[in-house]
Amino acid sequence: MKEVKAFIHRGRVVDVIHALEDGGFGYLSVSDVKGLLTALSAQEQVYSMELGERVTRQIKLEVFCEDDQVDRAVQLIRLHGRTGQSVAGWVYQSTVDRAWPIDGHTD
Repeated sequence: MKEVKAFIHRGRVVDVIHALEDGGFGYLSVSDVKGLLTALSAQEQVYSMELGERVTRQIKLEVFCEDDQVDRAVQLIRLHGRTGQSVAGWVYQSTVDRAWPIDGHTD
């Protein structure tokens, strides 16, 4: 199993999620984060007291999929996450050793 983690601009997240869902990817997690991507506009930036500089409001998207699906997930994120910038975000891939469901059963 693989985890695909992407840091993308907030304005692209809806299109990316729809493309992933249409592609059959159902295990998604979306988080608001602050990072150092180049902002598309001043509205995308806030001042971070912790860092002492402006940061960009962006999205961290996590997709969990089988090994044979990872290339398609990355392709969809890179295609639908485009903004016209030379670098509009980053995509990372990691191996998931094990995964367990959270269910109502007690062991």
